[in-house]
Amino acid sequence: MSDEQPGCDFDPGRLQVSVRKRVPGRLDALTPAVEEVMAQARGMECSQGKEFEIETALREALANAIRHGCGNDPDKEVEVCVACDPERGMLIVVRDPGPGFDPSQIPSPVRGRNVFRHHGRGIYLINQLMDEVSFEKGGTEIRMLKR
Repeated sequence: MSDEQPGCDFDPGRLQVSVRKRVPGRLDALTPAVEEVMAQARGMECSQGKEFEIETALREALANAIRHGCGNDPDKEVEVCVACDPERGMLIVVRDPGPGFDPSQIPSPVRGRNVFRHHGRGIYLINQLMDEVSFEKGGTEIRMLKR
């Protein structure tokens, strides 16, 4: 990551990036990373009263990035950035080095036989908990906004 250009490309005039972290692509790194990011994010005005939603969405996004984007490869990394815009809320970006995916091809976990599956609810939960969610860069990046 270059010093000239931040890894997560926020508009520096509007957002203050307070958390920028790289997480190894292994599942045992998930909980410590979420705890560290949330410890810093809790100090931001944008997160007050919304910590549960933010933490759950962050955990799901990171788990997906580690499992699918990194393939549980500890030599790969997931990038996490959290910023606060007093007018818009908290922005969280999770970016992985994987091939990406098309979110429209993910089956709904609340329909048909998917209701009985033990996995496949992460993106659904993120969309329910956050105010805005978008997938960028071919599905290798998720941007989540909580107002």
